[in-house]
Amino acid sequence: MTQNSTINRKITLHSRPVGAPVPDNFRLVESAIPVPTKGQVLLRNLFLSLDPYMRGRMSDAKSYAAPVEIGAVMLGATVSQVEVSHHPDFKAGELVLAYAGWQDFAVSDGVGLIKLAGMDHPSLALGALGMPGFTAYMGLLDIGQPKAGETVVVAAASGAVGSMVGQIAKLKGCRVVGIAGGADKCRSVVEELGFDACIDHRSPDLKKLLDQACPNGIDVYFENVGGAVFDAVLPLLNTGARIPLCGLIAHYNDTALPPGPDRLGLLTRTILTKRLKVQGFIIFDDYGHRYPEFFSQMSTWIKEGKIKFREDIVDGLENAPQAFIGLLEGKNFGKLIVRI
Repeated sequence: MTQNSTINRKITLHSRPVGAPVPDNFRLVESAIPVPTKGQVLLRNLFLSLDPYMRGRMSDAKSYAAPVEIGAVMLGATVSQVEVSHHPDFKAGELVLAYAGWQDFAVSDGVGLIKLAGMDHPSLALGALGMPGFTAYMGLLDIGQPKAGETVVVAAASGAVGSMVGQIAKLKGCRVVGIAGGADKCRSVVEELGFDACIDHRSPDLKKLLDQACPNGIDVYFENVGGAVFDAVLPLLNTGARIPLCGLIAHYNDTALPPGPDRLGLLTRTILTKRLKVQGFIIFDDYGHRYPEFFSQMSTWIKEGKIKFREDIVDGLENAPQAFIGLLEGKNFGKLIVRI
């Protein structure tokens, strides 16, 4: 189903998930296209970013950001075209990075819009040059502070963030070990992205294989998964290791504490005895002022062929809910984007 000039399709939150999201948590509704007034622009959304953090916004549990209200449009970053402008800083036809959500059209007062002039590949503003790439860049370099010769491990290594983390770490002279789901993803991480090794997190020998791939231990672990992957990483962390923590996708659908022994004592003892640095971060809250620095450097690396990217494109706004459900199950291969 494609966009038209009279109807605004919107995907709203119909109900809050209990555990993993299901299609019935979403609703596709239609309304009239909004009309911009003085100082506003009408945006036609072209590409929509789907990201794991959206699962947290579907919950009303207290967090760093307000939840999506029942009946409200699902939130998300978009690459959008200015259709109509009553704003002095924007012209019709311009492409912008917006936060317009899961819908065809949106009205904006211009606050937060970033012009994408001259971009040959505008969907990159949602991936390698957007929030995922920014997360990888700042988390690894500012918190992880990798040094040449050190070992960097990153989970979800074929994903939008992990793939960038590993490539940046290689540029800094590190040994890089990825963890990904399945042989195809692991092969791509090594052969296409240049990681030194990649371990399938589905392997029953995960801990043994990771140990073999990290003979000198782990100096930086970029955490965006948690669960069994972190259990395998923990005993291999070197004294003074750094752990940038930007996500815990293995736990986003949890409705209770995970089964098994209480690991808190082991974790806190390891943090103490090995003097680990564990730091969580919310990328735009903590580093928004440094986005131009990131954009300049990452753009240069991409133009020079030093950073490669992979996009997983899904066509049709109506397919966003199922694609998002698949994202939380690890079914995407690269940055997941909906071509609206």
